[in-house]
Amino acid sequence: MEPTARHTYLDWLRLLCIAGVLVFHCAMPFATDEQWHIRNAESSNLLLELVAFMHLWRMPLLFFVSGAVSYYMLRRRSAGSFVGLRVRRLLVPLVFGMLVVVPPQIYMERLTQGFQGSFWHFYPSIFTTGSYPHGNLSWHHLWFVAYLLDYDLLLAPLFAWLAGPRSAGFRARLGRLAGGYRVYLLAVPGIVWYAATSRALPQTNDLIHDGSFFVYWLLFVLMGFVCAAQPALLARLEQLRRSSLTVGFVALLALNYLRWNNVELPDGFPPVFPPTIAWSLVLAFIGYGKHYLQRPHPALNYLNQAAYPFYILHQTVIVVLAYYVVQTPDSVPSKYLFLVVVTLLVSMGLFHLLIRPVPVLRFLFGMKPQEPRPAAAEPAAPQPIAQLQPA
Repeated sequence: MEPTARHTYLDWLRLLCIAGVLVFHCAMPFATDEQWHIRNAESSNLLLELVAFMHLWRMPLLFFVSGAVSYYMLRRRSAGSFVGLRVRRLLVPLVFGMLVVVPPQIYMERLTQGFQGSFWHFYPSIFTTGSYPHGNLSWHHLWFVAYLLDYDLLLAPLFAWLAGPRSAGFRARLGRLAGGYRVYLLAVPGIVWYAATSRALPQTNDLIHDGSFFVYWLLFVLMGFVCAAQPALLARLEQLRRSSLTVGFVALLALNYLRWNNVELPDGFPPVFPPTIAWSLVLAFIGYGKHYLQRPHPALNYLNQAAYPFYILHQTVIVVLAYYVVQTPDSVPSKYLFLVVVTLLVSMGLFHLLIRPVPVLRFLFGMKPQEPRPAAAEPAAPQPIAQLQPA
């Protein structure tokens, strides 16, 4: 995201999502019934509940914010410039990540499965064994980058039209949704699509066999763009923030009541609770963020620069650390806390010391080129001694 003083709440919400992926992925080695790259011998039902809760809203919110930011990006550039920027900032880090950042994760997982040999002995196999999980080439957590790139390329013509003057009439008609509770109609397509398709097409994150969730995530991007294009919708979400949170909270209670009591719904009953919770909480986050987080901070520019490289790095750091952490006899809470703290420190250290100051690494991690420092003002020419004397 490119920072903007007028929409700082979107930056804060994106940072919340990035913090969320740290908390989420550090819990994965300990989440009961969750198959992950590294597994702890002892699991935690409480961390499973944390994972289940965060899974409902963290990526939907990130996609919604990304869609909104795309609108503000297109207001300052042409469609071609937008596509070129997204290729540079999404495709380059994706390829770099698949070839450099992700392979250590797969290597650590293969070690737990009996592979013997160094990383350099393992590395050539990413080119010869095919795609993960049977092979060793994968984008792992960078699936979000791949999907967002596809969405931006696919929707670029529509985005350019919506951001341009020719859609002024359509944007004005969108304003009618800001009356009453009609803004919630924006969530209906996503809820209906999820309920109709998610059971038959479970989430895979592999793009090719992910028909249900590919469209599901796309709708969050599209609705984020639409809301940014019509400020009255964002204003109405701010007004309805409490209502959105209430719907999400009640739906979450209902879902967990059913889960914890092993209540089976009638055959054919559509899975409406997860998308309802997701959309309600996303719209609540947007409303509360707009109301309380529309304020700058001296650290915001630095954190914005760090967010994307941190996202690219964090899971690799987690997996490498977890490989050794799960072998210790310490308790699950102490292992989890260690992973969170050390992953944060290592990832931020790599960003601050290596990525941020090195132009090539900035490019590979999708950062903007470093702005040149303003030249220091030349010292004034010395005045004659006579002119320095007091009058």
